[in-house]
Amino acid sequence: MIAIAFLAGLWTASRRGLRDGFRPEQVLDVGPWLIAGAILGARIVYVTTYWREQFAGGSIWEIFMIQRGGLVYYGGLIGAALGGTLYVRLKKLPLWKLGDVLAPSIALGYVFGRIGCLLNGCCYGKPSSLPWAIRFPADNPNHPPTTPVHPTQVYDALLSLILYAGLAWLYRRKKFDGQVFGTYLLGYACTRSFVELFRGDYTPIHLHGGLTPAHLISIGVFATGVVLLVLLRRRRLGALPQTHPS
Repeated sequence: MIAIAFLAGLWTASRRGLRDGFRPEQVLDVGPWLIAGAILGARIVYVTTYWREQFAGGSIWEIFMIQRGGLVYYGGLIGAALGGTLYVRLKKLPLWKLGDVLAPSIALGYVFGRIGCLLNGCCYGKPSSLPWAIRFPADNPNHPPTTPVHPTQVYDALLSLILYAGLAWLYRRKKFDGQVFGTYLLGYACTRSFVELFRGDYTPIHLHGGLTPAHLISIGVFATGVVLLVLLRRRRLGALPQTHPS
């Protein structure tokens, strides 16, 4: 599902980039940098977060067993941003213009990533008696509860699909470069924070006043999005020719 996420994201971004003068191969060439950064960042954050529970005292090779799950999206987002920025600087491409091209596709890729979480049995929800609550099989290696729980992975996927549609709409109407990417940061921080209210897979040591680690990171991501939109909008207004009354 992660592979499908990257393929769908890069393909849709390569088509979208034509509107901003990017050749499809320019968008596709950034793919390996995004993929490497995303997987590395996602794994680093997971290992550091769950070091005591899963890795301390075990084999060092467990750190590299990503086929068993264990990727944190926010770490992947940061890693992909760093990898993509490095590529853009090396190739001297317009950073925020390319960020706008990629932003809707990031949301689309996340949809497939969360379906992977559902199939894997991770990131599950709290117990629920709602008609759409789901059960995981007893032999799932990630040991989710076998009682009905909120399908938080489905919540996340549906909200991200809506976010994708909204960002694709905004892309055709944006007023300045970076607007779509900044809006993605705001939108994802909000949708992720909402879904976190129903998550049931955190241990008490990872909760801080009832807030999950993703809640805390979402605050920083939301603030980053606000600052980014304000600064880029001001830069755009400053670049516009000034008119004076005659």
